Amino acid sequence: MSNVSPPHFRATTDARDWLIEADEPLAGFHLRAGGELPGAIVSPALLALVRQARLGGRRMTGSVSACDDRVQVSAWVEAEPVEGGQGCALTITRWHVEPLSDEGDTAEVTRRTMLSRHMADLSVLLGSSHEILAVDCTSDDLADLAAQMRASRGKVWNTVIPFERYEEDGSLAWRLADNAPVKVEGTKRGWHLQIVPRGPFGMNGHGSAGFELLLVPDRPVAARSTLSAVGANSAPKVGIAQEVAPILRRRINRVTANAETIRAQLAGPLTKDYVAYAEDIAAAGEHLFELVDDMALREQLGEASAAIVASPIDLAELSRRAAAILAARAKERRIRLDMPHADEIAPALGEERRVLQILLNLIGNAIAYSPEGSQVWVRAECDGGRATVTVADQGEGLDPEQQARVFEKFERLGREGGGGSGLGLYISRLMAEAMDGMLSVESARGQGARFTLDLPARDSE
Repeated sequence: MSNVSPPHFRATTDARDWLIEADEPLAGFHLRAGGELPGAIVSPALLALVRQARLGGRRMTGSVSACDDRVQVSAWVEAEPVEGGQGCALTITRWHVEPLSDEGDTAEVTRRTMLSRHMADLSVLLGSSHEILAVDCTSDDLADLAAQMRASRGKVWNTVIPFERYEEDGSLAWRLADNAPVKVEGTKRGWHLQIVPRGPFGMNGHGSAGFELLLVPDRPVAARSTLSAVGANSAPKVGIAQEVAPILRRRINRVTANAETIRAQLAGPLTKDYVAYAEDIAAAGEHLFELVDDMALREQLGEASAAIVASPIDLAELSRRAAAILAARAKERRIRLDMPHADEIAPALGEERRVLQILLNLIGNAIAYSPEGSQVWVRAECDGGRATVTVADQGEGLDPEQQARVFEKFERLGREGGGGSGLGLYISRLMAEAMDGMLSVESARGQGARFTLDLPARDSE
């Protein structure tokens, strides 16, 4: 059913295009959609209208639409700029509300999947034939199940979690398993499966790149502890990273969900540049979400190589993906990213998430330490059974003594400034070595630096 608000209501914005105050129902919608009062406008369409009015110095009117996790709204907005460009006075009429459809909405499905990932106490990476590749557990009462699944790597997941429905061709009927209730021995809580196909959008959801199995509880436990790759008899000390991880996950989830809403243009039509930017934000948010989990895990285990499982990857494609995530940072410093062309490939064996993390670190460092207006050069290739990707900058370079120390803990590239903890390259090398690879550097003072990630190559066929 739809809902219509009173005839009109008002709001005001400031010179930053922040929403300073607003009548209901705009105020309630703004807060539900992740905004604050005062705070940045969360609706891209409304923000564009307000900004156009303020910068143009004239009244602007138009229809805007937006959505939160419950409803889609549309309204007619008049934005009257305040003298001196100090903001706008808004008059909103024809406020119309429609509940979001539960079925068939891609963005809604994406949000539900993200919520399930956040709530899941067990996450299992599956291959295209539903074989177990990697297991992540965050609940004590699932420790035994997680251990069984790790011991069953390479086997189909239903050898551990009983589920016996199959398609006519004998393949596992994963669609029937999705959202199915399951019982787990050793825990009193109820559970539901969720199976998420992996792969590029447009693959018809068949899981050509594998699947992600999530075990979502019917109710949470009071306290959770990260148990990935740790036995049930371990009693890990909870550090700062593990304590703040749940808070960070919630914040990142909100940013990513809003970016997905923008990408799907549910808040109104956008130019291709804005859609692409929203896609980059969503991709960066998902990666950051995974890094938070990695951070907590490394703090517990004291190493960066936990639970690494090699699978087919493309170093050229991952380089392009890392560059897209860091494009805004490069643009701020007027640095040109010279990346592998779209038709170039560099087939390798490694864990996609960790390799992307390494490349983000290498390219991010290159951007940080290169002079403004310069270039960062990235090349990926295969030769003699090895696949490499090299990141070169035009910075000051490193002398031999600095090169010898650059991969040590808390070493900040031997250079002044840049911030950071000095752990990025140290962790990156540990992860490279855990994937049967190597991370090395070549440099000279005044000639920039070249960091190379070397991994086992795979047959491109």
